[in-house]
Amino acid sequence: MAVSSGYFAQLVAERPDIALCRASSAVAKAADAAAEGRGGLCVGRHLVLKMLAAVGPCSQRVLCEELRIDRTVMVGLCDRLESAGLVRRERDAADRRAYAVTITPAGRQALEQAEAAVPGYLDGVFALLSAAERDQLSALLAKALGVDPLGVAG
Repeated sequence: MAVSSGYFAQLVAERPDIALCRASSAVAKAADAAAEGRGGLCVGRHLVLKMLAAVGPCSQRVLCEELRIDRTVMVGLCDRLESAGLVRRERDAADRRAYAVTITPAGRQALEQAEAAVPGYLDGVFALLSAAERDQLSALLAKALGVDPLGVAG
């Protein structure tokens, strides 16, 4: 992200909410561009696979809540992941009305490839920040989102 001057710089200084929205948009665009270069595992699909690999099968509702992704967007993400053979949906044994989403071996492989690209991607996106500034940014964002660095609600 380039350093700016003029009105936008003034706006960023006055309105951290606007700055955060614009930074988020720029990072999302960079993430999607990077994803195209490594097989099209966009941020949303990457996040779903990452959570499923970490916590195991869970419902789309739980995925929505934990990843803070709108329900209708999650349906589309899971549809595309299932079509690609990266997840499967099965009736949840605990709640027959719901489906449990499970990562497949192909999904684990796609996640592994995507995860390998993350450090280089982050280095490019946050090139203007030092390691200490990145850590500070992560801590401030976690605080603003009401979570601690381990992801436990605050």
